[in-house]
Amino acid sequence: MIRARYLLSVSTAELWHAYCCDMAALLSCTDEVLDGLDELRAAGWRVGVATNGAVDIQWAKLGATGIADHVDGAFVSEEADARKPDVRHFALAAARCGGALEDGGWMVGDNPVNDVGGGHAAGLRTIWLDNGRPWDPRVPAPDHTVADVSGAIDHLLQMEADHVSTAS
Repeated sequence: MIRARYLLSVSTAELWHAYCCDMAALLSCTDEVLDGLDELRAAGWRVGVATNGAVDIQWAKLGATGIADHVDGAFVSEEADARKPDVRHFALAAARCGGALEDGGWMVGDNPVNDVGGGHAAGLRTIWLDNGRPWDPRVPAPDHTVADVSGAIDHLLQMEADHVSTAS
């Protein structure tokens, strides 16, 4: 419909590819976050991405930001028609990282229902990225709240450090 409306000569596939690339180009990830992901992995954490969306766009974003190179795996909902907060989504993401929900773990995200609620339903502990927003008291609370991704990474690394010092 867009091609016809604007009399575009490029194919639908070319338009979609350009859209995916342009969407991905709008995003960035700080070196601090990428380094933090590496620190988590070096400390023994399996780090993954669980995201809803179209495969082409989400993988383009993961590649353009560099995140794909700093995680153990990623799962995009369209790959198996399993969207967060569906527990199956979290199980497939864990499998992409070489793990299983039964191993336990954490879900870090900014959506109270999809990330926190879905994470709880999957048996995971949760960290909510509040981005300056108040929590809706009608929704079950996350296990921990931070302002941003760096805060979540710091929290998980501190937990690891506390665990190591307690075990010593």
